[in-house]
Amino acid sequence: MRVLMVEDDRMIGDSLRQALRLDGHAVDWVYDVAAGTAALATERFDLVLLDLGLPDAPGQPARPAGGLGLLRTLRGRGDATPVIVLTARDALGDRVAGLDAGADDYLSKPFELDELLARMRAVARRHLGRADTVLEHAGLRLDPATRQVTQHGAPVLLSAREFAVLEALMQRPGAVLSRAQLEDRLYGWGDAVESNAVPVYVHQLRKKLGAEVIQSMRGVGYFLRKP
Repeated sequence: MRVLMVEDDRMIGDSLRQALRLDGHAVDWVYDVAAGTAALATERFDLVLLDLGLPDAPGQPARPAGGLGLLRTLRGRGDATPVIVLTARDALGDRVAGLDAGADDYLSKPFELDELLARMRAVARRHLGRADTVLEHAGLRLDPATRQVTQHGAPVLLSAREFAVLEALMQRPGAVLSRAQLEDRLYGWGDAVESNAVPVYVHQLRKKLGAEVIQSMRGVGYFLRKP
């Protein structure tokens, strides 16, 4: 998924961005309220990881309401992008304030990466209106937790980016996703994006899953063949 991380601690942010990328996510990272607000106003994200003690701009001190203010702005304009608050503030009043401001989940620092990844998957499922943890379609079975894919019971080995493309298509079977939409799932800001990256990954997936599984709509994008 494409994740916006709003975190002003450079050490925490750098290690978390690397861990999320290794798990196959595209991560964009900003450090303050102003940059986070601008990013959310102009880009689409699957999930936001939001610190609370954020400065308004570089060089300014963090304000207690910084992250909450960003969250209230997001919800105030009707943006339902899922948000997980990540903060050192673990008092009951802080958790209640975060959830009442519109957060979908709240995780106190320090936390275990596996727990964060599980919470990210759970929030994504709820946002998509799914109860099942595993995606299934026409004999394909994709487990986001174990990152395993099977086709008619046989394991299929995929690279991290092949997995990301297939997961995006399986989340919306039958829907056509453009090259730009799929690139958003693969690359964060500053990543080098090759012009033919998505067609290459689709080609590789077709070799492994069968040429008929992923269909193309010329000039529009790709979709999963209906059973």
